Amino acid sequence: MYAIIQTGGKQYKVEKGTVLRVELLDAQPDAIVSLDPILLVKEDGTVSNEKITVKAKVIEHGKGEKLDIFKYKPKKNYRRRMGHRQPFTKIEITEVA
Repeated sequence: MYAIIQTGGKQYKVEKGTVLRVELLDAQPDAIVSLDPILLVKEDGTVSNEKITVKAKVIEHGKGEKLDIFKYKPKKNYRRRMGHRQPFTKIEITEVA
């Protein structure tokens, strides 16, 4: 049995035991969160969009790898360098029921 969930503007295929890195959630580590909305459920070969609950345990919060942003305009002496590290939450799916 698996489900397609949406969080942080992205869609994920999840099963029990799946570990994901999603956009930053407002929850403490070791907290249980309920993920909504559930877009699709597949169980025993049948696809439906029935109401189920997907619960996940927050493992940790962190920052992703650094991205370098460099803006440049030729012949104009314009150069700008900036970096970015996207915050994330690492979760483990504990229940799909």
